[in-house]
Amino acid sequence: MRTILIFGALILVVGGMLLWRTLRLPSEYGRFTGAAKIEATDLVDNPQQFQRKMLRVEGEVRDQCTSMGCYFFFRSGKKMLRVDLQEITMNAPRRNGRIARVEGQVVPFGDGYQFVASAVEFD
Repeated sequence: MRTILIFGALILVVGGMLLWRTLRLPSEYGRFTGAAKIEATDLVDNPQQFQRKMLRVEGEVRDQCTSMGCYFFFRSGKKMLRVDLQEITMNAPRRNGRIARVEGQVVPFGDGYQFVASAVEFD
């Protein structure tokens, strides 16, 4: 009887761990290619200077889309740059206030610019 209870508990623990691992959202989307790294503040302050160049940037996630997580903003003072994740995922985990490493390109967007991500990793 004791062996059956231990075996049953072991199955529950292992099964729970496998279920948790399967259901949790990944923290990395897309494929990083090793693009040149730039500071987020430089990118936010002067996006036109880096237009259409493949870049890697790391910064704090701000004002992430609350419905699906498909975009967020990097800020520098009062300026902000939209980071679009639609090319790689439409359902990113909500990571407001956490650090994100993003690789992609700055492109025109409306009256300003946005950073279109080809890869993103959240801490």
